[in-house]
Amino acid sequence: MPFVSGKQAFLELLTQEGVTVMFGNPGTTELPLMDGLAREPRIHYVLALQEAIAIAMADGYAQAGGRIAAVNVHIAPGLGNAMGMLYNASKSGAPLLLTAGQHEQTFTVTEPILWADLPPVARPFVKWSTEARRLEDLPRIVRRACKQALAHPTGPVFLSLPVDVLNAERDLDLMAPTRVDPRIRGPREAVRAAAKRLARAERPLLIAGDAVAHGDALGELQEVAELLGAPVMTECVPSTCSFPFTHPLYGGPMPRLGPQIRSMLMRHDLLFSVGGDLFTLSLPSDVDPMPPGLEVVHLDVDPWEIGKNYPAAVAIHGDPKATLPDLAEALRGEMGGTAHPRAAARLEAVRSAQAAQRAELVKRALQDAGRVPLSPLTVIHALAEAMPDDGVVVDESISSGLGVRELFRCSDAKSFFGIRGGGIGWGLPAALGVKLALRDRPVLALVGDGSAMYTIQALWTAAHEDLAVVYVILNNLSYRILKQRTLLLKGFSAQDDRYVGMDLDRPPIDFIGLARALGVPAERVDKASDVAPALGRGLASGGPYVLDVRIDPAFKRS
Repeated sequence: MPFVSGKQAFLELLTQEGVTVMFGNPGTTELPLMDGLAREPRIHYVLALQEAIAIAMADGYAQAGGRIAAVNVHIAPGLGNAMGMLYNASKSGAPLLLTAGQHEQTFTVTEPILWADLPPVARPFVKWSTEARRLEDLPRIVRRACKQALAHPTGPVFLSLPVDVLNAERDLDLMAPTRVDPRIRGPREAVRAAAKRLARAERPLLIAGDAVAHGDALGELQEVAELLGAPVMTECVPSTCSFPFTHPLYGGPMPRLGPQIRSMLMRHDLLFSVGGDLFTLSLPSDVDPMPPGLEVVHLDVDPWEIGKNYPAAVAIHGDPKATLPDLAEALRGEMGGTAHPRAAARLEAVRSAQAAQRAELVKRALQDAGRVPLSPLTVIHALAEAMPDDGVVVDESISSGLGVRELFRCSDAKSFFGIRGGGIGWGLPAALGVKLALRDRPVLALVGDGSAMYTIQALWTAAHEDLAVVYVILNNLSYRILKQRTLLLKGFSAQDDRYVGMDLDRPPIDFIGLARALGVPAERVDKASDVAPALGRGLASGGPYVLDVRIDPAFKRS
């Protein structure tokens, strides 16, 4: 590239890497970049009012769009603000190129205000972290970062960009992008060994992880499941629709407590994990979730996950979309060219069990329809019934999420996104990133009231960008999940029915006023019969819309 400034070179590198949107919150050390954007029409800058919002938007955008997301934050305090959502992005495997401005290098030895050594700050939650020291190095560093973010296992990377590097000018070779082919094909011998074990298993169980959705392999996994007639459950902390919620072999989400997992697994003699976590638990337990003698076959794009907690009888490093067709072929070879002889009976058993479970959830939802405040399950059922078939659900409902994965009709890899890392405040901004990536699909975000208050400023960005997301604030006036977990301690709170620092009722939060102050229309919903019409109004509005749905703050005490 002819004589060029660092800021121009950086933005040109981004466009060549496929970046068309940048999320961020600027400060003084980012001013060269912002000045460069003034003459870069190919990149749309999405302003967040706090860095956590920028990261979560980029996370949702990267997952929904299947591409790298660029996000820029302001030096040390901005990177600090970003860390909670960066943790979530690292767990979801979102390919983010996170950058932060840095003071001029001639100035940093004095330790000026806002300065810190930034790469070590980001390093725990990124695949690679460095600082550009010279303009000559910038192309190589950016190319390396983008390649690394998109290579398996995908994830965030971090670059510190000093002001003097962005302002420097010279002739520069921008190099070219590199992409590592993601379709890693598992070795045939390992695939055959897996097929032999799956074909002879009496009660196989499949676990689908996010790698299935991220690799667009739902169809390939369905083929294997149908050949076996085996139930498919989603991993303990799934952030995608990795198997259609509507499929007759869908067994629902894995539980996240050791005793529950063990009880469920004891009904099976082989566990086949396709990119699934084994196991990400919510709480410690004296009961190990893995029953003795249960055979494990594990396929994953990340070799670290294979055998991490439990040994695999067959361990396959491979991409699900590239490897599962070979497994289907090998299974047919093992089973005489057709499906397992018990496949139809197995499928019917799973279908009947899941139909009964859904029927029970619907029955409970309808029985509680007259309650005020509303039952969370009643709200979820009403929303699921009214949601368009092509709708996308972004889920941070936390303690109010019973029935979400059973009642919504999510069936493709882009139809559902959930909070992966557990750092709350993700849902409001992540839904905006999802909508930016999936402009033509209706987006519904389910967010608890406590979670919403971590990143409520995201509503301003929703209004500023005019992004059509309907937000349902599931408002129980508390951190109910903390009350549930505290109760399990069986300590003073359980005895006294007193929970310190977990109520949001004095004063109650005015979500209607907050939303309107940030430019977003809003309404309150108190009755079950009003849920579907309110969702319809939100979807028809063509812009962001908030529903403050008051739900029962009570929780199970036994």
